[in-house]
Amino acid sequence: MSSLPDIPSPCTGVCTLDKQSGLCKGCLRSRDEIRIWGKSDNEARLAILQELKKRRMAAGRISESDLRPRRRRRG
Repeated sequence: MSSLPDIPSPCTGVCTLDKQSGLCKGCLRSRDEIRIWGKSDNEARLAILQELKKRRMAAGRISESDLRPRRRRRG
């Protein structure tokens, strides 16, 4: 079984932490999520991305990709 390529960073280049929420104004990651991204495996990255999707939806910042159902890997 071949391994999947690394999941790229969700960074949008707007790297400013919001003082109230503690989240990046661009990608909505926390300082800890940003810090651990480079050391994380794809499973951990996917978990972060799922949290980011929830945050985007709560903030009304959804995209077309957020609305599409995820494809499941076939085993």
